[in-house]
Amino acid sequence: MMITLKEYAIRNGRNIRGTRNKACAGDFKTARKMGRDWIIDENEPYVDQRVTDGKWVGYVRKRSYIKKGEKQEVHN
Repeated sequence: MMITLKEYAIRNGRNIRGTRNKACAGDFKTARKMGRDWIIDENEPYVDQRVTDGKWVGYVRKRSYIKKGEKQEVHN
């Protein structure tokens, strides 16, 4: 069943503005805009795309010390 994006955000405990931004970016498979309102399938999972495994901790700090002409360390 399709519900409004506002109702979807409330049900999932998410911010309405952030949910709308994800819909505009195309991060939801079932989100569609009808007129001025967004609708989405109520069973659509809310996937968080942030990296949480610590792989990139200190990446910017490490990268800022690389001098011109030196080889950059590759992160796997």
